[in-house]
Amino acid sequence: MRLAVTCLTTFLLLSTGCAALKDGQAGDPDYASQAEENLRLGEEALENRDFFKAEKYFEFVKTKFPYLEASKEAELKLGDVDFEQERFPEAREKYESFIKLHPTHPKVDYAAYRSALSHFKDMPSDFFLLPPSEEKDQTEVQSSLKAMNSFLRQYPESQYAKEAKAQADDAKRRLAEHELYVAAFYRKRERWRAVAQRLEGMLTRYPGTKYDEEALFSLHEAYVKLKQPDRAQETLRKVIQQMPGTPAAERAQRMLGS
Repeated sequence: MRLAVTCLTTFLLLSTGCAALKDGQAGDPDYASQAEENLRLGEEALENRDFFKAEKYFEFVKTKFPYLEASKEAELKLGDVDFEQERFPEAREKYESFIKLHPTHPKVDYAAYRSALSHFKDMPSDFFLLPPSEEKDQTEVQSSLKAMNSFLRQYPESQYAKEAKAQADDAKRRLAEHELYVAAFYRKRERWRAVAQRLEGMLTRYPGTKYDEEALFSLHEAYVKLKQPDRAQETLRKVIQQMPGTPAAERAQRMLGS
């Protein structure tokens, strides 16, 4: 029995060692003498998704050439290494550190955008085997919207602004969708005050999504059930004001006239 255990242990150790060698993780890569060449090799490794080697090259540049411009680039690339491995909190920490240390760097907007993007990438998935994203915790969606809006305020002329705006809109849409989901939950239970509170909050915090029409008519229904005719009519007037010339506005006008 002891012999069998010893043999098995030896086999596992050898297998682990071979796997490490196969993955290129047995030790440090062959470093070049110039910072720029190491940076290039790291970028090549990152592109090939050899994250171990990429991290080694960038750490080498950061440590051995701290006063060169290449060192700052390596700091940024270390964030990219984490980001590409979906280690988003770690990537975000590196990007934020870069922003604090190098606030006037030409690529500071890249670091800020990637930091915000790390929240966006970490939002709940709509994978078909999992519950819909609107049913899940929305913390990262809220963080994504906040981070993207902050980025757009600070860097409105950035080359990444267009993408950030689209991602902020997507996060806002998801949050509005979640509020509608919660409101529908309360509606089934005829908890009309809770319905009204969720929909009012949605329309205030996340206006301008494709769900505005549905939310306003549902809010009208809630106020009717709560016997608050003034608020119900005010909701219909908002439909007419915000969606002039649309079937929704015509419907609201008919309901006001009835």
